[in-house]
Amino acid sequence: MIKYHPNQELLSLHAKGQLPLSLSIAVSAHCELCPQCTEQLMALTLKASDDSFSLAPMSSIDTDSSDLDADLDALLADMMQDDVLEAKEVEASNQTHVASHVNVTIKGHEYTLPRAFSQQINNSWQGIGKVNRIRLDTGEKQARASLLHIAENGEIPQHSHKGQELTLLLAGEFSDEYNTYTAGDFIMLDSEHEHSPKTIDGCLCYTVVDAPLYFTKGISKLLNPIGELIY
Repeated sequence: MIKYHPNQELLSLHAKGQLPLSLSIAVSAHCELCPQCTEQLMALTLKASDDSFSLAPMSSIDTDSSDLDADLDALLADMMQDDVLEAKEVEASNQTHVASHVNVTIKGHEYTLPRAFSQQINNSWQGIGKVNRIRLDTGEKQARASLLHIAENGEIPQHSHKGQELTLLLAGEFSDEYNTYTAGDFIMLDSEHEHSPKTIDGCLCYTVVDAPLYFTKGISKLLNPIGELIY
């Protein structure tokens, strides 16, 4: 059962098309896995549409009511005609450009990703040991978006965050000092958090970070001086 979701602000910004691509992918993918957030997003999208196309108050329009009714009828007729034409164009386009699921394979496991990733998987896996990742090109200067795979009985060394870290669990499970997470969980952490994610059966995540991690224990602390290069 999904326990962690995008907050209302993120859903609202996504509905308005105001999120950067890295976060938009995360919200879209989460909604594909979460009926609850899909319903909220649909309501917010309708509200954003209504707000964008709302007419001026009637009292502010200085015209004869019969003329106004005729103008509104003509306007609605034009809009309906435009909607019909647009719907046909969209339907024709969708027949050849339907966003589809994409499969990735790592360490002998094949995963089917949400449609939000259909245009993003252009690179190959890189990593060491039980941890591998694919960089996603979102065109953002600061944010780093990746698919992150942790193999069975793997873990990420204990670390804190110099910025924010978003993790969307796509498949499998992992746990840290705060909770145990399942597919669909949308987890936001910041500089107040320190954790060491571990998985028993393996997991696949989508991650977005806007600053290097800071490793706090063991030999992994040697990576901190080059954190800017590897995050």
